[in-house]
Amino acid sequence: MRVVVLGAGIAGVSSAWFLARAGHDVTVIEREPAAGLQTSFANGGQISVCHAEPWANPKAPWKILKWLAEEDAPLLWRPRADHHQWRWGLRFLRECMPARARANLKSLVRLGLYSRAQLQSLRADLHLEYDALTRGILHYYTDEREFAAALPAAEHMRQTGLDRQVKSAAECLLIEPALAHARKRVVGGTYTPSDESGDAHKFTQALAAHAVKAGVRFRYGTEVLHLDGEESCEVKGALLRGPDEDGVLRTEHVKADAYLVCMGSYSARLLRSVGITLDVYPVKGYSATIPVRDGDQAPEVSLTDDGHKLVLSRLGDRFRVAGTAELNGYDLSLNPIRCAALLKRTQEMFPHAGDYANATFWAGLRPATPGNLPYIGGTRYANLFVNTGHGTLGWTEGAGSGHAVAEIISGRRPDVDYPFCTGL
Repeated sequence: MRVVVLGAGIAGVSSAWFLARAGHDVTVIEREPAAGLQTSFANGGQISVCHAEPWANPKAPWKILKWLAEEDAPLLWRPRADHHQWRWGLRFLRECMPARARANLKSLVRLGLYSRAQLQSLRADLHLEYDALTRGILHYYTDEREFAAALPAAEHMRQTGLDRQVKSAAECLLIEPALAHARKRVVGGTYTPSDESGDAHKFTQALAAHAVKAGVRFRYGTEVLHLDGEESCEVKGALLRGPDEDGVLRTEHVKADAYLVCMGSYSARLLRSVGITLDVYPVKGYSATIPVRDGDQAPEVSLTDDGHKLVLSRLGDRFRVAGTAELNGYDLSLNPIRCAALLKRTQEMFPHAGDYANATFWAGLRPATPGNLPYIGGTRYANLFVNTGHGTLGWTEGAGSGHAVAEIISGRRPDVDYPFCTGL
């Protein structure tokens, strides 16, 4: 089949690779000048099945209320005159019910394990280089109550097949000696030795290069204006605007046998043109990339500071700290207070690790669903498919989501127990 993939982040490029490998004729449309320049560009770097506990859980509403007045809070809701934001928020509260949160956690663990295996196969088969480290992920806690509250979720993950182990404070320091400066703060942790870290941007661009060799065409600098399909059982085409061979900006109508939407937070906007409503809302996250100053003081095991909702990953001669969540529409401006909060906490824990004066900051829009479950699968249009809504877990779930949706488009059932879409 001729398949048009809309979006060249990790979800889109992974989907394109697996579709091409399945024998399809694939074209990828991307408005940026290259692959992986939006949400996949500078995320926290973790392939973290251990982060499967959804944001929507019974503890979340009270924490959000507490954080409303704190500009540097881990999660900041900025109310807007936007009914999509309020709809998303109400559905988020519904997903906080204990039974729904437990079911979502199990689905996310299964998808994460499946995806991590697909990524490992890609790395081995294609010899991909992306500053990968396979030393696990350590969640450390500096508050006894936070540590105790995290243990039930860790147990649920173990029951679903994830090797998330509870560790004492002393064991945390043995796993990551760079925590030594903060030894009096750390009260315990959980460690998932099978999890990994790496640079998602490097991975996406490397996989895109292999996809080109496999025959995938990438059209960069091209915007998708809308899909033509309302009041029909199939999408009839996609209206694009981009440069022609002479660099002249033109509008054209492109037809294919199947269309796959992998546009992150912008997927919901596009799909409204064919009457489909996705519960995907942009959640802005921040990161700081810091040059390593002292390799012995900088962490090598990927870390999660659970109390402050920050993640840290070593990426060669850099390390990245990322976190915070801000519901503020499609705004991508950098808030200096939230940027400063990233560095403040990192310097408290690792004061000699990096050249903090030369940190570079970035913000990206995570495509979040209320229960953290991404949309993967088909729609009520026979030839329209989706792979979007991965929230903070796009890097974790990208390879597996791409493989799964390629199987679905090819008429096969993916080999993972997950609630795939069938008729949005």
